[in-house]
Amino acid sequence: MTETKDRVVRVHAIGGPEVLHIDHIPVEAPGPGEIGIQVSAIGLNRADVMFRRNNYIEKAELPSRLGFEASGRVTGLGEGVGGFQSGDRVCVVPGAPLGVHGTCADWVNVPASRVLPCPEGLEDAEAAALWMSYVTPYGALIEICRIRAGQHVLITAANSTVGLAAIQIARTVGAYPIATVLSESLRQPVLEAGAEAVIVMESEDLAQGLARAAPDGIDAAFDAVGGPQVAQIAEAMRPRGTIVIHGALSPDQTPFPLKLALRKNLSLRGYYYTEVTDDSEALSRAQDFLNKGIAAGHVVPKIDRSFALEDIAEAHAYLESGRHLGKVVVLTQAGN
Repeated sequence: MTETKDRVVRVHAIGGPEVLHIDHIPVEAPGPGEIGIQVSAIGLNRADVMFRRNNYIEKAELPSRLGFEASGRVTGLGEGVGGFQSGDRVCVVPGAPLGVHGTCADWVNVPASRVLPCPEGLEDAEAAALWMSYVTPYGALIEICRIRAGQHVLITAANSTVGLAAIQIARTVGAYPIATVLSESLRQPVLEAGAEAVIVMESEDLAQGLARAAPDGIDAAFDAVGGPQVAQIAEAMRPRGTIVIHGALSPDQTPFPLKLALRKNLSLRGYYYTEVTDDSEALSRAQDFLNKGIAAGHVVPKIDRSFALEDIAEAHAYLESGRHLGKVVVLTQAGN
């Protein structure tokens, strides 16, 4: 079977995985400031589902490309771009407009500011699984909370790819990650992923679980849920602790625990990964942190399952089912 090289996945309507189509679009040369990439692997994210369903911050102008991150090889450099050569292995860092630069395709042209060399020691699928999952907790835990050895860090919804990456980042600096998961079936896999303790939300009260896991309190919280539980998290915080909310899985309003914040001098703030990817100096620090973590064996992207590009609708359906533990990756060629 001859593999085509002009496939581009596009959203043709708002809705479920069935709205994804593979269109054949001739490869275009990169424009000024862009790098052309032959894509090898694409990392899928919950944000891809939200974008397809029109629930994401960025809205699709149909038909629209999609896909936040990928790994591949440089095919060309646009005017004004240096530092790369044809054939270089690279990663696409999330943050460029999806409709124009969506990575779910055989080829993509990406602003040079969103392209980094692939870290040594990672296969294509692992490299495609790196940036969204790890930059999100890196920015929150390292840049904002400045966690350090011996501290206790709460990570909610820890079975997600971002949660698993947060556990590795906490362990990298010697902190103790305390995880929450929804069901008992997730306890052991998350413990095996490096959590110091796991609180199962369907059977255990969060406040009691935190008192058990960290009787002296927690120093930082990386919360994907929001909602009423933020008050319980604040109650468990040590003085001068920081709560970073990066998601809104709870459908309920998120209170600001004012009296606790005043009494304990707490910080509570929202966070979006572009705080790192839009800041070249912060992105450089993240790159250095992750490269060192990969070399030391602390940062290891976990791949749950890989799909072929022609099975993109099936890949999205699997992602949306929530059955995965680790990254869902799409490959453009067999054997990647």
